Amino acid sequence: MEKIKMTTPLVEMDGDEMTRILWKIIKEELLYPFVELKTEYYDLGLEYRNETNDAVTVDAANAVKKYGVGVKCATITPNAARMEEYHLKEMYKSPNGTIRSMLDGTVFRTPIIVKGIEPCVKNWKKPITLARHAYGDVYKNTEMRISGPGKAELVFTAKDGTKTRQTIHEFQGAGVLQGMHNLDESIESFARCCFSYALDTCQDLWFATKDTISKQYDHTFKDIFQEIFDAEYKEAFEKAGITYFYTLIDDAVARVMKAEGGFIWACKNYDGDVMSDMVSSAFGSLAMMTSVLVSPKGYFEYEAAHGTVQRHYYKHLKGEETSTNSVATIFAWSGALRKRGELDKNPELQSFADKLEASVVEVIEGGKMTKDLALITTNPNPVVLNSQDFICEIRKALEAKLY
Repeated sequence: MEKIKMTTPLVEMDGDEMTRILWKIIKEELLYPFVELKTEYYDLGLEYRNETNDAVTVDAANAVKKYGVGVKCATITPNAARMEEYHLKEMYKSPNGTIRSMLDGTVFRTPIIVKGIEPCVKNWKKPITLARHAYGDVYKNTEMRISGPGKAELVFTAKDGTKTRQTIHEFQGAGVLQGMHNLDESIESFARCCFSYALDTCQDLWFATKDTISKQYDHTFKDIFQEIFDAEYKEAFEKAGITYFYTLIDDAVARVMKAEGGFIWACKNYDGDVMSDMVSSAFGSLAMMTSVLVSPKGYFEYEAAHGTVQRHYYKHLKGEETSTNSVATIFAWSGALRKRGELDKNPELQSFADKLEASVVEVIEGGKMTKDLALITTNPNPVVLNSQDFICEIRKALEAKLY
């Protein structure tokens, strides 16, 4: 078979620890043999981020703006322990947060449904897609440790010098302080992304905040969503036979647990971060979820929704065998290749992405899987494969579809 050609590069963002190991194996076994892969490569591994003072992350985000489609490996967001382990110059911010802020998009995460991996919530029959706002809130916060008594104020200085201030708290002793922000423009983009995605996939859209408590911050989200829906999407939703539903975040959680799925659940940044992990775990595994950042400006960034699998990486360094689930990372590549093919009008590349995903599902449903899935499968006789062998089994299934 002649290799499938690409006309425009993908932006490839390498990552850290065990997912970096899987990244290399996936390219060698599932991509290079079949596709003349064209990428613009950026190393977002923590060592190189430290070497470049994190400028490489900004460069990668700008490259996604240039080429339209990126694919990203999982990366470390350093804490105090990582500062010491990697001898970092500073505690760099989340690469995902930086990229999402620059692209101003919405993250859509959807469970990968496979027979034999049943949801913990028995009434969930269809995927639940999490739409996470990818700007602001705690991810672009400013924090302060308060050492003793004093008054904390929220102060806004207008361009003309006028000051508006509100007392946050009169501290009688030590404490902690946090400031967050968001932008109407970003919330509007979030709303349009969600409404458009709901129409594209013909699914109902739920949105939830806590506007009864946050009467300015969260209420602004609620108001902007409703205004845009009424003005731009209501008629199209009615024609498509789908609905837009708003409720409080705690009520949404209760409703989700009793629903059968098949809808999009839009959440603010932090809520979406937490709830996407809950939904993915309940559907089977954090490694069984697609994740794509969609910008209203036409940028797409595909990634694995999970972390760098630190524990497995340390085993790998000791020469011990690992059985690490690579499904989400494979689907990040397939999603990016499919979108690249769609934008470049390259049906061969789109078909390859479809066959790659079908091969992954086929292998798991055939009873061959990594240890995390073997522990939860209803298949009575699963075969547990190590990290490399699992990917090699997928290659065999893919070759059967291509040749």
